[in-house]
Amino acid sequence: MTAASPQRPVTTDPAAAGPPADEDLRALFGQSIAVFAALSGPAHVVEAANPAFFSTIGQERARTGVPVAELMPELAGQGFLDLLDQVYRSGEPYTGRDARVVLGVGAQAREVFFDFTYEPRRDAHGTVTGIRVIGVEVTQVKHAQRLMTKHRALLEQIARQAPLADVLAGMARSIEGLSPHGVLVSVLLADPDGRHLLHGAAPSLPDFYNQAIDGIATGEGVGSCGTAAHRREPVITSDITTDPAWTEFRDLAEAAGLASCWSTPILARDGHLLGTFAMYHRIPRTPQDVDLALARLFADTAALAIERHHIEQAKQAAEASARSALEELAKTVRAERQLRAEAEQRAHAAAELNARMRAAAATQAGRPHPERCQLGGSTGCTAPAELKVADSWGDAAWGCTAHAEDALLNVRSVFIANEELGGLAAYLHR
Repeated sequence: MTAASPQRPVTTDPAAAGPPADEDLRALFGQSIAVFAALSGPAHVVEAANPAFFSTIGQERARTGVPVAELMPELAGQGFLDLLDQVYRSGEPYTGRDARVVLGVGAQAREVFFDFTYEPRRDAHGTVTGIRVIGVEVTQVKHAQRLMTKHRALLEQIARQAPLADVLAGMARSIEGLSPHGVLVSVLLADPDGRHLLHGAAPSLPDFYNQAIDGIATGEGVGSCGTAAHRREPVITSDITTDPAWTEFRDLAEAAGLASCWSTPILARDGHLLGTFAMYHRIPRTPQDVDLALARLFADTAALAIERHHIEQAKQAAEASARSALEELAKTVRAERQLRAEAEQRAHAAAELNARMRAAAATQAGRPHPERCQLGGSTGCTAPAELKVADSWGDAAWGCTAHAEDALLNVRSVFIANEELGGLAAYLHR
């Protein structure tokens, strides 16, 4: 809403301005930010209007003596001309709240909202001669309400731990829908070392552009986003074609139809870099205070979402690590139990073998001790029988030191494992 300049309402003929009540209204609204216009006749000719009215519809259309339908042809089909006809015919006033009006056409079209009243003007006989239009633009209030609704929805998404990509994409679309200037939003995420920016969300930018800037370095002169990330402060590029920071990316921006870029760093509570929040336009533009406030608000919201995402990732990593540690511990316990069981089995087998050896030794104990070696085989051996050997099958024999050692080595490695080979008896008669 544009403030009116301190001047009288525009009128074609002061003498035909109507009764004193209209003069009082014109004096009242002459310097007001409220919109005022006096219309006459069934064609609703603009007889007089205050500066706020013409500021709203555009100063290039600041003239009187023409019907509203001719002065503002874009109203056709929006219902306002029909309402004027209704009030003129019925003589009953009409009040509208949060009425949406599209002013201008084509690239100049813009959406505004008004609270307004159409009041019938009457002559001395009570006959309706025209309509007074009184309105207050509530566009900023309406946008603020829509902004808070969108912002609340984003905060609810963050609280529900919705996927970060969904939150950021939803945020980008919300801002694009709220802005009357055709903004395109991009969010880049800092990698862990803060030296590169990765694609986060940019639903309205071309894919080739998003792919080209995915992974760009942070640093002075690296476009608006790389520079903002490096400086840790907003960087405003009102015209990409003349900004030195865009030298390496100018052709890319031109191919994507981008003419300006305002980038705001996304910072964590401790100040470290989380990413960047950028607002692009297809025409050169310098941000207004409301644009900068919007960027700060959503940069802070993005920071909340990204930090929450990092916390959740760390939590999941810790839980996964704990699960892995428990699984490894369980594997170790199972392996230890298996080794213990195998050791017990080996000990049991050794005990059984030892018992059989003792039994074999006891069986042979009563036999006479030969004087000569029994382990010489078919060739015989006349050496003294000094050692007694026995296998696990109960066979035993006396032999000299050399043959006894030879039997121990060969019998233990071959015959103990195979009962069918006959133990020492088979060895002695080989």
